Amino acid sequence: MKSYFHIIGAMAVATSLICAEDAPKGPKGPKKPGKGRPDAEAIFKKLDADSSGSVSLAEFKAGPRAKENPEKAEEIFKKIDKDANGELSLAEFKGMRPPGRDGKGKRGDKEAPAPEVE
Repeated sequence: MKSYFHIIGAMAVATSLICAEDAPKGPKGPKKPGKGRPDAEAIFKKLDADSSGSVSLAEFKAGPRAKENPEKAEEIFKKIDKDANGELSLAEFKGMRPPGRDGKGKRGDKEAPAPEVE
C-alpha cells in the first residue's frame, strides 16, 4: 500500500515539473497596446496642453515626473531646449535620449530621462 502512495506522489511531482517546463518564460509576440512606455510624440502631445505645437517650461513642469522635482525638470528643460527660445519643439523633444540600464545615454553620457505622462 505504501508503494502506491510513493508512486502516486512521484507521478504528481513529475506532472508538476512537466507543466512548469511548458509555461511561457517571458513575453512573446507583439506588444499589447497600452503596455510599456509611450513614444516621444505621444508624450509631447500630452505635455502640449494648449496644442500650440511646442511645450513651454510651465507645460513641461506640469508633467507628472516633473512635479516630483521641479528644479531638476527646469534643468532638463534647458538642456533639451537647444535653441534657447523657452519652448521645446517636437524635434528637440525627440532628440532627448532616455538613459540605458546603466543610467547613461546611448553614447555613454549622462542624459535626461524622458518624462512619463499618465
